[in-house]
Amino acid sequence: MHNWLLPEYIEDMLPAQALRFERVRRQLLDWFYGCGYQLVVPPLLEYLPSLLSGTGRDMDLKTFKVVDQLSGHLMGLRADITPQAARIDSHLLNRQGVVRLCYAGSVLHAMPDGQMQTREPLQIGAELFGHGGIESDVEIQLLMIKSLQLAGVGSVQLDLGHVAIFHSLVEHASVSPELELELFQAMQGKDIPGLAELTASLDEVSREALRVLPQLYGGVETLAAAQRHLPDYPEIGKALDDLRTIGSQVQDGVHQLCFDLAELRGYHYHSGVVFAAYASGWANAVALGGRYDKVGKTFGRSRPATGFSMDLRAVLGAQSTPPLPKAILAPYVQDPELQDKITLLRVQGEVVVVDLPGHEISREELNYDRVLVQGEVGWAVVKV
Repeated sequence: MHNWLLPEYIEDMLPAQALRFERVRRQLLDWFYGCGYQLVVPPLLEYLPSLLSGTGRDMDLKTFKVVDQLSGHLMGLRADITPQAARIDSHLLNRQGVVRLCYAGSVLHAMPDGQMQTREPLQIGAELFGHGGIESDVEIQLLMIKSLQLAGVGSVQLDLGHVAIFHSLVEHASVSPELELELFQAMQGKDIPGLAELTASLDEVSREALRVLPQLYGGVETLAAAQRHLPDYPEIGKALDDLRTIGSQVQDGVHQLCFDLAELRGYHYHSGVVFAAYASGWANAVALGGRYDKVGKTFGRSRPATGFSMDLRAVLGAQSTPPLPKAILAPYVQDPELQDKITLLRVQGEVVVVDLPGHEISREELNYDRVLVQGEVGWAVVKV
């Protein structure tokens, strides 16, 4: 193996990409800050139970595990920053009211989420703790939509779902944990024949409701169809009402609004409304989020919570990367006036590269299109 080869689904970010990433990252964090979301920087490495608390089996399979040479305890490299934000809210900040946090950093996945997807997403997101109403769900979704616009993603399709619908159906059917898992997997794959087989032994109401659930996808008319085809359980009625209200408040910010009542992504992690944003040019969702009221309980405080995140590497990777801005070449001269001129240009946002002595000048490598030359009235920028 060559020493310069990287592991599969791991890649470097070169200068033009890195500059664009950093500019968008900074723009998004500034926007979050202006909306009241305070930046936190959790560690990349934590004890494993803390990283996996309340997140279910899927996160366990994604997490790289190592042994701490100091304590001998099992540690993990974070696969998601959201549980860390929940830990900070519950254990470190310990505030009583609404807490808004944001973050940006690398996460690592033991396996990629799909073909051609990185194992080192650059996750950026925002979390809102301490409010259980749909008003906070709306706030987070509008924040996500604006964030995608700032990142250059246009014509967003927003898919809304609610895990309480499926949970209510399996609870009333009194299915075993094993069957619930099989139903969940079939629902995720929209496996209609598989669902028919798995629900054959259930009561008629549960059987028909679970079989129709994957077909309840589309516009606002989907909610009316769900009202007709699903049983009149209080949990389902409330979930549909919540989806209707949220949809009416976020629809103006998106190109298309869809409801997917079989969307169970993060079923063992989320507890209410879940959502995903899609856009032309991206094969997968460009941002994901939802309500996860149960996660904080494992840290000693059961707090309502909702949030979203996106992989900035994936979002920007599907867009064309603009070239690096052209620089100004300055000669290597010990002249205070020249140094003052260079400082002023850099403060103004220009890139000024000093031509170190002893090498040939390459315009392509130094990426300059202007030079600093000394004239009768001092140092001036001249285009080449």
